[in-house]
Amino acid sequence: MKIAAIDLGTNTFHLIIAEKSDSEMNIIYKTNKPIKLGEDITKENKIIPAAFERAINCLKDFKATLNQYGVTKIRAVATSGVRSASNGQDFIHTVKKETGIAIDMINGEEEASLIYEAVKYSGAIQGKSLIMDIGGGSTEFIFCDENGFYWKKSFDIGAARLMQKFFKSDPINQENQNQINQHLKENLSELIEFGETFRATTLIGSAGAFETYAEVLNPSIVLNEIANAPIDIEAYHQLSKKFLHSTHQERSEMPNLIPLRVDMIVMASMITDYVLAELGLKAITLSTYDLKMGVLKDLQNN
Repeated sequence: MKIAAIDLGTNTFHLIIAEKSDSEMNIIYKTNKPIKLGEDITKENKIIPAAFERAINCLKDFKATLNQYGVTKIRAVATSGVRSASNGQDFIHTVKKETGIAIDMINGEEEASLIYEAVKYSGAIQGKSLIMDIGGGSTEFIFCDENGFYWKKSFDIGAARLMQKFFKSDPINQENQNQINQHLKENLSELIEFGETFRATTLIGSAGAFETYAEVLNPSIVLNEIANAPIDIEAYHQLSKKFLHSTHQERSEMPNLIPLRVDMIVMASMITDYVLAELGLKAITLSTYDLKMGVLKDLQNN
């Protein structure tokens, strides 16, 4: 039996297909497309026509791939970009009409739960940890250990949102950085309050920006072949400073920094820096398994 998950992120759409047997799941295909569904979304809180069209065309391609592989069970989930858009329901209706794909618009709590299941499956959780998944529209946080999660929440502080609101200089100036840190302080007080009691020691980054940190720091890493990997925290801090002090052009010339993340990696680094500093976390681990793998595992189990 072939099963598939589609993750309609604010920046990127992902498709992953697996062959399922009794208790095994073998990934046979995966791809992603930089759709930028959240382009200019902070202006009128709408998916703009160009992004709408890009998304529909991408999902038509995904549908053709699903047919080609003979997928019998599929779940497509939409997150912050669709959740928060005033025309999000119009988008879901149009996708169903034009591609036959039914989109499940999940809330932040379910998104965080699915991310936890994916990260647990990766083997990245060793002791008290904080999972962080930095998306374009939202960022999910889960305090957990190997036995389960103890607190989880999704916040509308994704990299694309921060960039549209605060990233007004090149390289980013101190005033913009101060505005972002103040915004994080105002929005993440609940996270910090719980975290000070929970005392996690490790930050686990779920794919996305953390894959970029890993690839830039270690160009020989092959992400498709690993489920998790440590990221040296001191090396990360040096890399973060480099991102913050570089221009758009300088970052675009950095190896393993894909065009979609050239500017957003600055925002991701600022979120990462803030959380590391506020909670005194001592180590960073990458999980290459994220929301789409959580959706796939959920399909496998049900």
